[in-house]
Amino acid sequence: MSVTIDPGLEIVRAASPSDGTAVRVERITRIYDAGGQPVVALDGVDATFASGTFTAVMGASGSGKSTLLQTAAGLERPTSGRVWIGAHELSRLSEAALTRLRRNEIGFVFQQFNLVGALTVEENITLPLRLSGVRPDRRWLAEIVERVGVADRLHHRPVELSGGQQQRVAIARALAIRPTVVFADEPTAALDSQTAADVLALLRSIVDDHDQTIIMVTHDPLTASYADRMLALADGRIVADSPSTLAGGAA
Repeated sequence: MSVTIDPGLEIVRAASPSDGTAVRVERITRIYDAGGQPVVALDGVDATFASGTFTAVMGASGSGKSTLLQTAAGLERPTSGRVWIGAHELSRLSEAALTRLRRNEIGFVFQQFNLVGALTVEENITLPLRLSGVRPDRRWLAEIVERVGVADRLHHRPVELSGGQQQRVAIARALAIRPTVVFADEPTAALDSQTAADVLALLRSIVDDHDQTIIMVTHDPLTASYADRMLALADGRIVADSPSTLAGGAA
């Protein structure tokens, strides 16, 4: 099936890190004020995420895994410590520059999809590019919509799609900018088991076929088994860092 993408904007590509590192966090802490009492969500976390890898971040509720994801993605500023996305140290960026970096080099996939109901599938996928005022790479977009299986749904709206199809659109949207890294927060928690397996297999293939970097938060060991690496947190600290026991074999 041929796919036509609106050609009205300029092409943008995210800069590739020269040392093979997509994301690095150095001694980051994140402390919240809860009714006058400090709550330590992250406590001196160090981690490096290489380009072209799939990492699952695990831990119980309150362990700090979602805070680590949000801080590494630049959605929250750490209380102390430093974060790099590729060659960019986030603490050195203004809010405006950080917003541009998130638009140009970071893809997000969340549990609740976060699609815009008034927009078509095509418009949802190209929305980050339009917000940046840049043109989609039409060949790349045609490839990813075919790869994620929504090429025949481009003119549908989210309400007309199943949950699995909506998550596939969210994945295509995250990949549209060719990001340095894709952050996924419990991306299959709202899906049935078969649809979840399909989405995880898709994420696995994106890493294997396109050398994409994915950092995914999950509480489920089976979901984590699709990753190359498992990073476990407890009480805001890394307590385990090891290769996945299946190393993507579940895909």
